[in-house]
Amino acid sequence: MAVARDLVSKALRGEAAGSRIREEHQLRLLWRRYKQHSDEEARDQLIINFAPLVKYVAGRMSSALPAHVEESDLISYGLLGLIGAVERYDPDRRVKFETYAVARIKGSIIDELRSLDWVPRSVRARARAIERKSAELENKLQRAPTDEELATALDMPLGDFQDLIRQISNSSIVALDEMWTVNSGGEPMSLMDTLGDQRASDPASLMDMTDLRETLADAIARLPEREKIVVALYYYDGLTLREIGEVLGVTESRVSQLHTKAILRLKGRLQGDSDSDE
Repeated sequence: MAVARDLVSKALRGEAAGSRIREEHQLRLLWRRYKQHSDEEARDQLIINFAPLVKYVAGRMSSALPAHVEESDLISYGLLGLIGAVERYDPDRRVKFETYAVARIKGSIIDELRSLDWVPRSVRARARAIERKSAELENKLQRAPTDEELATALDMPLGDFQDLIRQISNSSIVALDEMWTVNSGGEPMSLMDTLGDQRASDPASLMDMTDLRETLADAIARLPEREKIVVALYYYDGLTLREIGEVLGVTESRVSQLHTKAILRLKGRLQGDSDSDE
């Protein structure tokens, strides 16, 4: 019986090896037809054969992107990279096509994402720097840092820091379906999950939101007073930035700055809590 199993196993391995050899031979013929004779049918067959590479790369990249970025869009962007890889690949260089194509597919996706992003990368990078520095200073000072302290820590004049806050406030957009993780033990949830349905009363859903509400409440409670008021009036009372400005006696632009600083502090604080839990 054991001898029979060994014979079947060897036969299957031999069949698989033979199949791979046939596929490699067919691919070499396709490359020759396309590169030497500009055969468009061979080109299309090569693209179809290697199309799974696009889905692989898109799937890997989508896990690190916000939830509102659809994997199907990434696949569309990556397909352009695959087509370019097939057209530019030189089989004589003895470089494995898959290795060359993955780099081209990834580059195509990144280029397309950047072209769709109207916010300069420098602004996004500085926003992340403010988030990190705010969390670091808060841990060190055991209180929310002032604008002056943040500006000093970031090695920039106070006026430049405030200008940067204005730039960030003009470019901040949050997708309702983007997933947030408030700590390492909790399940990710979107901002949409925190929006209450006035027509429904589901105790189970309310219990699921307990950890998130408590974490956010604690983070908001540690905000500077004026930022705390802005968050409360904007998110809990539903006032517009202009109406909040009338309440506080400041301009709508100033309220926008306070709101942006509050969001950056909260994001930095929640990320800091997540890192410490890990």
